[in-house]
Amino acid sequence: MMKLAIARSVFLVAALGLASLAVAAWQEPSLQVLSAENNYCPLPVKARTQVQVGPDQDLLLFLFGLSQGMAARG
Repeated sequence: MMKLAIARSVFLVAALGLASLAVAAWQEPSLQVLSAENNYCPLPVKARTQVQVGPDQDLLLFLFGLSQGMAARG
């Protein structure tokens, strides 16, 4: 069986290795000035077709039934 000091040192080395791996994998974009020369489009392109979205009738009926069931109990 491992001694407590050896177990602690193995745990410490593993924790430091994991922390260094996390620091190496951390990537944040650096600050930079956007210009037209970069061919960068800051605004999203709108979809060509717009679909009208409305409430689902079955969902409304389901919610009404749930509210009536809750009122009967209360």
